Amino acid sequence: MPDVIPSRTGGRLIVEALEANGVERVFCVPGESYLAVLDALHDSAIPVTVARHEGGAAMMAEAWGKLAGKPGICFVTRGPGATNAAAGLHVAMQDSTPMVLFVGQVGRSMREREAFQEIDYRRMFGDVVKWVAEIDEAARIPEFLSRAFQVATSGRPGPVVLALPEDMLREKTAVASVGASEPIETYPGLTQTAQLQKLLWKAERPLLVLGGSRWSDAAIASMQRFAERFDLPVGVSLRRQGLFDHEHPNFAGEVGIAINPALAKRVREADLLILVGGRMSEMPSSGYTLLDIPQPKQTLVHVHGGSDELGRVYRPALAVNATPNGFAAQLEAVHPPATIPWGAETRAANKAYRDWSDPKPRNVGGVEMGAVMRTLRERLGKDAILTNGAGNYANWVHRYHRFRGPNTQLAPTSGSMGYGVPAAVAAKLRYPERTVIAFAGDGCFQMTNNEFGTAAQEGAAILVIVVDNSMYGTIRAHQERSYPDRIEATKLVNPDFAALARAYGGHGETVETTEEFLPAFERAAASGKPAILHVKVDPQAISPSATIDEIRGKSLKG
Repeated sequence: MPDVIPSRTGGRLIVEALEANGVERVFCVPGESYLAVLDALHDSAIPVTVARHEGGAAMMAEAWGKLAGKPGICFVTRGPGATNAAAGLHVAMQDSTPMVLFVGQVGRSMREREAFQEIDYRRMFGDVVKWVAEIDEAARIPEFLSRAFQVATSGRPGPVVLALPEDMLREKTAVASVGASEPIETYPGLTQTAQLQKLLWKAERPLLVLGGSRWSDAAIASMQRFAERFDLPVGVSLRRQGLFDHEHPNFAGEVGIAINPALAKRVREADLLILVGGRMSEMPSSGYTLLDIPQPKQTLVHVHGGSDELGRVYRPALAVNATPNGFAAQLEAVHPPATIPWGAETRAANKAYRDWSDPKPRNVGGVEMGAVMRTLRERLGKDAILTNGAGNYANWVHRYHRFRGPNTQLAPTSGSMGYGVPAAVAAKLRYPERTVIAFAGDGCFQMTNNEFGTAAQEGAAILVIVVDNSMYGTIRAHQERSYPDRIEATKLVNPDFAALARAYGGHGETVETTEEFLPAFERAAASGKPAILHVKVDPQAISPSATIDEIRGKSLKG
């Protein structure tokens, strides 16, 4: 006789699907609309991390998805819970990160009445995620979960939203559980690899740029071997700095915000530009100025797992619909020419990067962030994870830290403030043995500083470096460029951030001079507790390259 399928609640079926797909952790803010799922999680081995705000929970799930290469999972309640989580969904969409957000929903009999906290999530999230749906019957949960994991991980990865009517979650049904989903890998054809080889053999000034998501450690290693065999200069796209070892002699730098002018010139003058995994969107393209649209001057080879991205903005000479993993797996079939004519260019590109990433002393007061980054670069291990949100403070991190390998950087290509702390919590929970440092400006930190409480509750010993210049620095810089001497709405009056760490039972210190940083850092690292270093910098030190007065002076002259 066939096995009898037991009857289970919708909540239990969802948890079974998470277990089948190897979900290692769930992030949430609890809500009465999905109590049946919480009840099922009580009997599951999947740990649950309770965040302080749905935006923080969603960013934790997104960061987990980046690190794991499979969907980060977040549960929030209906209405305000869902709207709060939207910030994390936007990060996941623009960063091409697999993620599934489950949202509690009003009971099915109450829909279309604007019941308590009711929202039509198809309309609300339609342009923010890859797919959004509402599950009407518990019997269809395996089907919807199977599709959700497939959509989130395949092609160009991204977020999926599933709305869960609370009465559906309590409904019992006898249905077979869902099996594990496997992402679809796509590979270049033999003709395309042959075309790539021909283009490389004709090139004189090639440049390889790595970006996007869906990179395995093996694929990253294969790309390094490819770069070595062809002696290619290699750039990484905005906030994808873990894709290539910055100490490698072929590394040319980050193609991102505040790009090294020498690297920007190299991108413009390349006769062959090989873009793997990335989209070369607004920030890495310096406002769409490095490549002409729609026809680049460079011979463009664009490799991407999402076919819709090929030719969407730039018309490539060779479009390859392949994931980074699939593309890297075929590169041994591409052979270098007998003589490589661009070796000197590769050495020059690396020298330009090293000169650019060497911190220079600045004549400003307070803590000098270039010196801080040099100190950290000398002391952190290769596997240290650095996180940040958005703000001018991040320029010091991206420019001066030398990332050494995969999963060492968590930063939003979408430029979302508040990302650093929740991302650090997720990173420390996934890799408790590794050093995890979150950088945050004073404005950025106060977007999600409540998630330091999540770190304390979980025993996640993150170290947060709060760079305090008492303002929204990026916006102030833009004001000085566009409206000098008419400053409005960018000043901040801040609390004692170190005291906040101590209030949560963590380690907190205030750092007011450059010389104080290293001893404070060492004490924080040795404490074994979540820690905050409140680093006070001079408001004039608005970027690694300019002061506020210098920006204002140029604007007034112009």
